[in-house]
Amino acid sequence: MDVAMVLLLGVVAGTISGVIGFGSSVMLMPALVILYGPREAVPVMAVASILANLSRVMVWWREVDWKAFAAYSLTGVPAAALGAGTLLSIPPRLAEGVLGVFFLLTIPARRWMNRRTLRINAWQMAIVGAVIGYITGIVVSTGPINAPFFLAYGLLKGAYIGTEALGSLAVYVSKAVTFRSLGALSVETMGKGILIGSSLMAGSFVAKRFVLKLEPRHFYRLIEGMLLISGLTMVWVAVT
Repeated sequence: MDVAMVLLLGVVAGTISGVIGFGSSVMLMPALVILYGPREAVPVMAVASILANLSRVMVWWREVDWKAFAAYSLTGVPAAALGAGTLLSIPPRLAEGVLGVFFLLTIPARRWMNRRTLRINAWQMAIVGAVIGYITGIVVSTGPINAPFFLAYGLLKGAYIGTEALGSLAVYVSKAVTFRSLGALSVETMGKGILIGSSLMAGSFVAKRFVLKLEPRHFYRLIEGMLLISGLTMVWVAVT
């Protein structure tokens, strides 16, 4: 029954993250920690995130900006492997708390960038990939951090969701491979992650019809709403 409830939550989380490009980890992690314990929940979510991002890439394949993806993943993939190794030597609660505050700050930062029509280019996206890739190796989710930068690159709706998902897919694969090499990702844990990830994939395909109907201003509001929830959740986890 517990697994069935988590899978149902996964479909809901997959649908919401399929609309705004992130958020599945924030919604699922508390349930995964209760079900599997905090030590196993992180690698389970890493595997599930691979499938979640893969499904978003499949849905928006024709919209992917390959230049942005190449710039982001070129530095993000090795940085994620380095970050996953670092995870074993730092207090994860500290990283989650700092990241939560950063999520909250990205809301006014994105609005400031949008008012001034600030844009980033490919080489700046490579810098973003290195920084976020490293952080992704340490914490559960950095999807909310990606949002303002991919939007500032000029991507919107399907192009944003597909390109961000492909970049995140590359980073999460790097993270999972590192976990596996360090003995933190057993076959059983991989199976659990695939099971949870399948529910996220189902939600991603449901989400497409909603994205196509969204006006840009509503799309931005949904992203900011999830940034707020993500930030408050991570701060709460860090201090409790």
